[in-house]
Amino acid sequence: MTSQLLAPCPFLAGPMIEKPQHFVGREAELDYITSRIMGMGSSSINVVGKQGIGKSSLLYRFCQTYEQRVDNPRRFIVIYLNLQQAHCQGENAFYLAAARQLLNHPLVKAKPELMRPWKNIKSLDRQSFSGAIGEWKRQGLYPVLCLDEFEALFRYPKQFNDGFFDNLRFLMNSNVLRLVVASHRKLEFYKRRYKLTSPFFNGFEQVLPLGELREEEARELVSLPERMGAKAALSTEEQHLAKEWGGGHPLLLQLAASLLWEAQQQGLDVSWAQAKFEQVARRIPKPLWKIPPYLLTVRSFLFGF
Repeated sequence: MTSQLLAPCPFLAGPMIEKPQHFVGREAELDYITSRIMGMGSSSINVVGKQGIGKSSLLYRFCQTYEQRVDNPRRFIVIYLNLQQAHCQGENAFYLAAARQLLNHPLVKAKPELMRPWKNIKSLDRQSFSGAIGEWKRQGLYPVLCLDEFEALFRYPKQFNDGFFDNLRFLMNSNVLRLVVASHRKLEFYKRRYKLTSPFFNGFEQVLPLGELREEEARELVSLPERMGAKAALSTEEQHLAKEWGGGHPLLLQLAASLLWEAQQQGLDVSWAQAKFEQVARRIPKPLWKIPPYLLTVRSFLFGF
């Protein structure tokens, strides 16, 4: 058995990308978030994009790399929270989940004085959470919460009401807390839909629409792990097919490349990978005009449009 057969697949289709070797591109977006969140006149940001476009991976990557992007990283603590998780489904549970992540940060662990404001962490409420991070500001430390799947909060209107959002807005205006919020639509849409009145939803002047990868980023993705000095897992022809099938959509590119890699490893025909790709690709939210031409033909045959 060759070393190539033993090598793991460098492509990851589906879950949030956590390992740096799987993450490609988005440098312009990461720089944008850094400059707005941590620069002069800092402001919170709403990252907007359809499911599968890479919002979760982008937020997680920002948490991983922010220390290399700013001059004084010890002024900031950046954490990631997925609000779909069960431990974020109530207001006090939200504060507890955020506090645990903040206190687990290496910078906090190395400075015991940063732990002192967080007494009785299990009984955190709106007032005690706000007081604790307010004390951090007085010590020159600014927490940044990257909140993924923000629309999950609207499923629990009794827990996450205007009072909750008003308090977040107050913390943002006081420069005590900074937020990077990922959602499928702009936050103002949810304000109207759920008839909320809090000015919180007007506090995101910075909106980052997350679209498809740039041409050079797509090319780098399908040639993995070449950028790390290794041989590309796919042949030149397979890379071309992956780009043809996936276009610039990060999830579709990862899916196409991973299936072509699997076919290669198992000695299967490319048609097997294509059939598998088409089966999954139809379930991924994607504007009709971005669907590759050969998929439009299949769609027309199956659905009559």
